[in-house]
Amino acid sequence: MSNVHRCAWVPLGNTLYQKYHDEEWGIPVFDDKVLFEFLILEGAQAGLSWETILKKRTEYKKVFHSFLIKKVASLTDDELLKILDNPGIVRNRLKVFSTRKNAVAVLKIQADFGSFSNYLWQFVNHTPIKHGFSEISQIPTQSPESLTLSKDLKKRGCTFVGPRIMYAFMQAVGMVDDHTNDCFKSSKLS
Repeated sequence: MSNVHRCAWVPLGNTLYQKYHDEEWGIPVFDDKVLFEFLILEGAQAGLSWETILKKRTEYKKVFHSFLIKKVASLTDDELLKILDNPGIVRNRLKVFSTRKNAVAVLKIQADFGSFSNYLWQFVNHTPIKHGFSEISQIPTQSPESLTLSKDLKKRGCTFVGPRIMYAFMQAVGMVDDHTNDCFKSSKLS
């Protein structure tokens, strides 16, 4: 699919980005484990390029038990310190330790809402927001929904969940569809 038109943020010839754009970005996700994975990866990306995270994603899955929420929530300080020594991930102490903190918060959310998915999708009335922008310059970096989600997650004990991080998260898991109108993934072209 090298000769299809994608969103302008996808570098030409970058197969890692192309695969992510074509197979994941903007597709609605309802699986709690996958949603938790993106919560962690988007937080890890703060201040870095998404390409860095995509390249390290396999190692993240390995060290964080394929993002099984209960296993991540039960990691000890010593285990997290060992993970912090792994050059295959972003070696930032706050980000690594936030993974466990966020897992504990997500377990509580699951108990309160039946699933992490039910909790998250309520912020968009259980329907993806489709903007239909013509150019990537029109795409915001945050929204009222991402701000509300960010505040609520922080209140529940999550970290690395600012409104910009949450907007990127919402785009990644399909809560927001920001494929530009000229992209082959755009609902305008479907």
